[in-house]
Amino acid sequence: MAKKRKTRKFNDPELLINRELSWLEFNHRVLEEGLSADVPLMERLKFLAIVSSNLDEFFMIRVAGLMQQRAAGVRKRDPSGMTPTQQLVAISQRVHLMVAQQSAGIRQVLADLRGHGLSVLEPGEWTPRQRAFLHSHFRREVAPILTPLAIQELSPAPLLPGLALNVAMLVSGRAKGGGPPGQRIVVVPVPSQWPRFVDLPSGKDVSTVRLEDLVAAGAGSLLPGCEVLATAVFRITRDADVPIEDDDAQDLLAAVEAAVIARRRRAPVRLAVSAGSDRRILTWLVDWLGLSARDVYEVDGVLDAAALMQLAVRPGFDALRDPEWTPQPVRDLAGTDDLYEAVAERDVLLVHPYESFDPVVHLVERAADDPDVAAIKITLYRTSGDSPIIRALARAAHNGKQVTALVELKARFDEARNVQWARRLEDAGCHVIYGVAGYKTHSKALLVVRRESGRIRRYVHLATGNYNDRTARLYSDIGLMTSDEDVGSDVAAFFNLLTGFSEEVGWSKLTIAPTGLRRRFEDLIDREIRTSTPERPGLIMAKMNSLQDKGLCRALYAAAHAGVDVRLNVRGICCLRPGLKGVSERISVVSIVDRYLEHARIFYFRNGGHEEVYMSSADWMRRNLDRRLELMFPVTDPRLCRRLVAMLETYFADTVKAWRLQPDGSYQRAPVAGKAVRAQEVFYTEAVEAAHEAGKKSGTRFRPLTRPGK
Repeated sequence: MAKKRKTRKFNDPELLINRELSWLEFNHRVLEEGLSADVPLMERLKFLAIVSSNLDEFFMIRVAGLMQQRAAGVRKRDPSGMTPTQQLVAISQRVHLMVAQQSAGIRQVLADLRGHGLSVLEPGEWTPRQRAFLHSHFRREVAPILTPLAIQELSPAPLLPGLALNVAMLVSGRAKGGGPPGQRIVVVPVPSQWPRFVDLPSGKDVSTVRLEDLVAAGAGSLLPGCEVLATAVFRITRDADVPIEDDDAQDLLAAVEAAVIARRRRAPVRLAVSAGSDRRILTWLVDWLGLSARDVYEVDGVLDAAALMQLAVRPGFDALRDPEWTPQPVRDLAGTDDLYEAVAERDVLLVHPYESFDPVVHLVERAADDPDVAAIKITLYRTSGDSPIIRALARAAHNGKQVTALVELKARFDEARNVQWARRLEDAGCHVIYGVAGYKTHSKALLVVRRESGRIRRYVHLATGNYNDRTARLYSDIGLMTSDEDVGSDVAAFFNLLTGFSEEVGWSKLTIAPTGLRRRFEDLIDREIRTSTPERPGLIMAKMNSLQDKGLCRALYAAAHAGVDVRLNVRGICCLRPGLKGVSERISVVSIVDRYLEHARIFYFRNGGHEEVYMSSADWMRRNLDRRLELMFPVTDPRLCRRLVAMLETYFADTVKAWRLQPDGSYQRAPVAGKAVRAQEVFYTEAVEAAHEAGKKSGTRFRPLTRPGK
């Protein structure tokens, strides 16, 4: 009851920012990197592409969910006080502005790239010689796989997949069956299996054209006897918010596969169409899809700008990219080539991608071939396309190890890939769990059980990021390797919880969601209030991806009101308003958007001078705390605690890539005062210097633990 009294005064919906609008502010910060003249041109293209892929998922899930609520007549207000309809109106206004800014930014970057030898030509710029080459290329390579669809005359109308490009043509000519001539719409799907850009013969410079422009220019030749009056490129986004009811599903594998297929037939939620399209085509598309005007986005430039990533990674333009930051050897593994020995001696902190992910892969690979290893257990939420960890797990099972893998089939948009991994691991003889009924398993845990000197020792890796060797080069994450007996015992009990029907145990070191993590965070915040004094105010520092849970927002307001300083580093969604008079003056919120995606979760509590530091797989989101299996674990080695605290302080000191959340929900760039600080650059420089020092002390060149044959 005491906690309710403390937080009751902070129940006003106006104290919370709408989740969807907060996410759009995050995507706008990504867009700003694409618009920044301080960012190399190819990196700007990457950010501009990411804006589009982010919006695709946002519409498929978040906007689709709101449209479902509106269709069902739901008028319930969200924690910020907005109805579904109000949210949809606000989203449309914000995204239309964002798309216009993105399109202008793309045009500017493409114009600047011409000065560096890369030109994306518009159809009006094609020379007669280029047109001849493109006509020949179209006739030989593209036309044979095109299928014009007279959609108005087909019943039922063929399905146009979501996120695929199409060319709509308004044609004049005789209708099917020899009827009277008239105007009708023909749709030509753009082949998705072909590269999006078609290179033209040229000298040292590169000239290329968009595939959809080539299809639009040539598709009329597929319709003899018809005149093409107008063309328009368009793209449909469909509802992908398909629930997977797994509580009673006897075959979760089949349920997931069915859900993936069902997405193809879901209702449209957005139409993107080339700007300046013929009104007759646009009117027909809107009516045919059953969308409203605010669901239509006319794009002056590249539709599906995510394809710009193909240009951004083209070889030969390294001068237009960020300098490469090669992952360095892990600092805590300096001076040893024996991973078991190092982890048995001390806890090991891994800071990716500044430090190599290879030791994690090496741990699994070595365990697979080690005759003293009896068992390997792992949670797999997302992994790479050709995962060395999957290969090592399969080899371990072949070598007679007890291998248990929880493959989370419900990881959104990775369902199909995870189904493949689950089957591959099962075929290799691994024990595969498809998840836990009613929950997503979002925790990141690896357990290696080894016989040593007549006893069992457990080696554990816990992390904030997935077991994905590719994204480990792109995401900023942290992991902990330890042989601590209490942690090992807890992790073993956690896997027993995942793989059977065992009751939850009393944990020594771990905290688990959904059963105890919310309460643990509330207790830690409440303790900070109790230990705070005017002479020594409490301090909470937290780094996460998102902060949406209204209960924790209110708890943080209560802490700030009681004199606790709250410093938050939140990459994406943040529904809390800092800087409100009488409520949150002691709260500050910083967001970092830089070359690596910030993904780590770190939580610090001053605790009256008895500092505590935790790492977790969970954000402060309701879904993480109530609907997912998550882990939080303490960092007890003082050396590692100091390092994590220093990392938090560096994030808060960033004046180059940091944005500060304002009370109205907008963000402003952090002011530069004194020496400029760029957190990610600091971490990489520290990793390089640590590797250099380790090499000097050992008298030899320090080398990372790499995979065999690499």
